Amino acid sequence: MDGLRIKGSTLAALLGLTMVFSSLFTMVAMDSERSVLGQTLSTFLDKVGLTSPAPSAPNIGNRVAPSEAESLKKIYEVYGMIQQNYLEEVDPQKLVDGAINGMINSLEDPYSVYMDPKSAEQFTESIHSSFQGIGAEVTMEGGKVTIVSPFKGSPAEKAGLRPHDQVISVNGESLEGLDLYEAVLKIRGPKGSEAKLEVIRPGLRDALTVIVVRDEIPLETVYSETIKKNGKTFGKIEVTQFSMNTGTRFKEELEKFEKEKVDGLIIDLRGNPGGLLNVVVDMGHLLVPNKGVILQVEDTSGTREVMKSKLDGKKPYPITVLIDKGSASASEILAGALKENGYKIVGQTSFGKGTVQNSMELEDKSQVKMTIAKWLTPSGGWINKTGVEPTVAIEQPKYFFAAPISLEEGNLKYDQNGEAIHNLQMILEGLGFPAGRTDGYFDEKTVTAVKAFQKLNELPMTGEVDEKTAAMLQEQLVKKIKDPANDLQLQAAIQVLDKEAKK
Repeated sequence: MDGLRIKGSTLAALLGLTMVFSSLFTMVAMDSERSVLGQTLSTFLDKVGLTSPAPSAPNIGNRVAPSEAESLKKIYEVYGMIQQNYLEEVDPQKLVDGAINGMINSLEDPYSVYMDPKSAEQFTESIHSSFQGIGAEVTMEGGKVTIVSPFKGSPAEKAGLRPHDQVISVNGESLEGLDLYEAVLKIRGPKGSEAKLEVIRPGLRDALTVIVVRDEIPLETVYSETIKKNGKTFGKIEVTQFSMNTGTRFKEELEKFEKEKVDGLIIDLRGNPGGLLNVVVDMGHLLVPNKGVILQVEDTSGTREVMKSKLDGKKPYPITVLIDKGSASASEILAGALKENGYKIVGQTSFGKGTVQNSMELEDKSQVKMTIAKWLTPSGGWINKTGVEPTVAIEQPKYFFAAPISLEEGNLKYDQNGEAIHNLQMILEGLGFPAGRTDGYFDEKTVTAVKAFQKLNELPMTGEVDEKTAAMLQEQLVKKIKDPANDLQLQAAIQVLDKEAKK
């Protein structure tokens, strides 16, 4: 799918945390030798593993009793009633897909979904290549499309979207009542096109309007740099998601730093929405000391599989991990493993996703992605809905979370009131032009702050925020946010390493 990922990899990649273990993977087989009507109905029941005339076709988990399967004859009856009595002609496949979606939705699990063949194909393709869209991981919370995290450098990040934003409309079309994939189809789109999003942000009274220009979203997931501090050199590896080649790239950068004999390592998982389980386990083998536990996986029967590191001993340098509210799923596995094996975690409590999904492909190439297990930290803790807590808690300055200035209703000026003014005041304060208030009322002091900014940047001193002033404010805000000196979480992580590193 274009431009979004549904909880766990691109929307492309994974719904939350995809786990492919032979012990937990079940594929549904189907018999193609059936009549048209019988095939449609039986395929539906076969798809969900409730009945299977073909001896070779197992049901899902073998947990459906004959009495339960018998009771599902009601589905046949309702299907027949619709076909025979409904006023208009209905596509049989639409009825089948609707019934499957109904069952999946009744689970009330945002990570379990049904994808028709077209959606499934787009989902699979996006694991292996770049895609076009806004570049954000999404899930469904309270019936609303919710941002887990925008991708690094994506249009979504540049437009100011952030974790827990809820998208309620796209280009004037409401998303109310749509399932996650239907909503994503509204949000995604080709490079260069605009998505005008109406967004509800926690803590704000009014909805925001955020315009995102869709673009090509590359799947580079590992970025590295070195940081100097008090005569020491620290390596920093940022991992933006756990996709197919992330483990290989991480190992390359780690080995490069080890050859350079860095004095410490920062692993930045902020804004990382998760991805492939096998990839984060591979990375755990490189980092978790003394063959310690990386995680435990508990299936539907309560049986646990314990996964341990292959690393003998411990790295000769300290390691610190950065997390925030946008760190989810596989990010939380790695952060939890390193925390419980003695390393410091810096930042904010993570998203809180402790379940495992598996993808099951059906005969017609549609897919069911379903929650099949929970994952636990090395000590057996379940972080679902609570997240991994940092050992060093620190938040970023408020201006880090300011939205882009919107001039949808004209210039921002004296005597106006609302979230747009509150957002402007937060930006002005962050840039060193405090308005004396951040309650969303454009008073004389706000006018003075705007004029001071305009004067310093050689703009007409009108005291109003027009397009040129808004663009300059946004440009300087982005520049300030990208300056590592202003990244309080990064600076805290560096301080931790500086204290722990050998002198």
